[in-house]
Amino acid sequence: MASVDYDSELQRFNEVLRRRYGIRPGDHVLDVGCGTGQTTRDAARMAAAGSATGVDVSAPMIERARQAAQGLHDVAFEQGDAARQDFASARFDVVISRFGTMFFAEPIAAFTNLARATRPDGRLVMLVWQARERNEWAVAIRQALADDAAPSAGAPDAFSLGDPATVTRILEAAGFGDVAFDDVHEPVYYGPDVAAAMAWVGGFSTVSEVLRRLDPASADAARTRLEQMLTAHARADGVWLDARAWLVTARRRAG
Repeated sequence: MASVDYDSELQRFNEVLRRRYGIRPGDHVLDVGCGTGQTTRDAARMAAAGSATGVDVSAPMIERARQAAQGLHDVAFEQGDAARQDFASARFDVVISRFGTMFFAEPIAAFTNLARATRPDGRLVMLVWQARERNEWAVAIRQALADDAAPSAGAPDAFSLGDPATVTRILEAAGFGDVAFDDVHEPVYYGPDVAAAMAWVGGFSTVSEVLRRLDPASADAARTRLEQMLTAHARADGVWLDARAWLVTARRRAG
């Protein structure tokens, strides 16, 4: 069975992001929530004589990113929380993120830290999920699991930056201006077949947590519904579910 990873899941979104970075040769780029570093490597190639730095809270992800970047020049990876990382002031020309900024506990403080690390008039380019109800993958999984429970207080919320008014308020309070939103409507890829998709989706923390709460019979029934849902989305080139994100751009205000 062919495996799936986060990069392949988001392949269509990554294509959009690459087209919109606007990274120039000589730019210094910060990649927030870089994971295993695909987006950082893309940025490094565009920056040429510049540099790209990826930061992620996961030490295993950072180690994999370092291994994958061997042979690329001017690429660095730091393990840590970008919300509190002590970056040099005005160090970066461009800050990018592919779904890596939605989980900040204190978003205004976190984006203020990123703004401090961005040179005046430097740019922020990030993808964030739109509201849950606009993302078929999230709705369909929740329905298959028959999960009506509200997220527990303090639980990570992948859709926390789904409201443009809220995001604009946060970014402006943090020191960014010229905030703009583009609707990105692309599917997510869950694997070449239903078996691969079941293995991938079964690893989602939201799915595994629900299944752990259920008794064995109910968990088996939920898995059956999940498999039926994924089967309904299978096509010749794999299992795809509809998704929507905002491509958010902003500029660091001078002064």
